[in-house]
Formats: sequence, C-alpha cells, structure tokens
Amino acid sequence: AAALMSFAHGANDVSNAIGPVVAIVRATQGVIVGDTASAPQWVLLIGAFGLSCGILLFGPRLIRLVGEQITKLNPMRAFCVSVSTALTVLVASRFGMPVSTTHTAIGAVFGVGFFREWYTQNARRRLDAERSENNDRSKGDGGSAEDNENSSEVRRRYLVRRSHFMTIVAAWIITVPTSAALAAACYGVMYVFFIRL
Repeated sequence: AAALMSFAHGANDVSNAIGPVVAIVRATQGVIVGDTASAPQWVLLIGAFGLSCGILLFGPRLIRLVGEQITKLNPMRAFCVSVSTALTVLVASRFGMPVSTTHTAIGAVFGVGFFREWYTQNARRRLDAERSENNDRSKGDGGSAEDNENSSEVRRRYLVRRSHFMTIVAAWIITVPTSAALAAACYGVMYVFFIRL
C-alpha cells in the first residue's frame, strides 16, 4: 500500500513539479512550449532526487503529524488511507488532473477518523439504549449514574483533533493564493529587470 501510494505521488505531484522545469528546458532548446514533448531523463532524476531529499530533511515532522497526531491509526486504518489515496490520485493522474497527494492523504486520514467518531457514537447510543432497557428490567439501579457520567465524558472526547483539522484547512486555503501571488511577484520582478531593460 505504501509503495502504491509512493508510485501515485510520483505520477502526480512530482510530475506537477517537473512540468515547469521541462517547459524551461524545452524553451531553451528551441522547442515550442505548447508542443507535447517527453521530459528528459536527467530532469526526471532531479525530481526524484528532490523528492527523496525533501522526505529525508522535512518529512519526519509531517509524517508524525499525519500518522499519529490527527487521529489514531492502526495497520488496518493506515492501509485504508494508503490504498484510497493511491487510487484517487492514480485516477486523477490518468485523466490529467493535477491534484495534491498530500491533501488527498490527509483527507483520507480525516475520513477514517470521522467515520470512527460516527461509528463509535452510534455504537455507544445502541449500547446505552440496551443498558437502559436492562436497567429498567432489573430491580436495582446501582451504577447507572456512573455509567451515564462515563458515557457523557466519552462523548465529549473526539477521535479527530479539531485543532489539527482547522490548521490544515486553513493551510489549504492560504497556500494556493499565496503561491499564486508569489509567482506573480517573481514574474513581475524578472519581467521588469530582464525583459524590459
């Protein structure tokens, strides 16, 4: 599952990053940028090397956040996250849609966590209903107040950390316009200093 997800990541995200580099290389070679042309092998190797260095240098913190801090993952949940992410990204790659594997993976982690919350709450409601029926049938009411107190405490706890959810959603909203603004500013500066002068 992890290998399939890495394959999907290379098929989409790394390809997105390599696209502008290929356009630059082709333009310097006199090829019209709009024409379809395969990427040179050395450009693909640069992309693979950059991906590997990024994982080694900055990956551990993100791996810890996604794998441990958003919601608790066990092998089955992590397998579901990896396979669903890989399939989503591969289908998007097949249709030429540039998507973010990271956003897709985090969405899958949230999906697993929110499903666990929904399932746990519904299972507890069913169990509470069965307990109340059993308590009504039995003569003694001992321990029912304690059970209600424990169930309300459990309901207050969420299986998905809401602080991480809000931070990640805010990051998704902020990064796209920020990168667009930075790219426009870089192009504006380069246009003024290198093309007009």
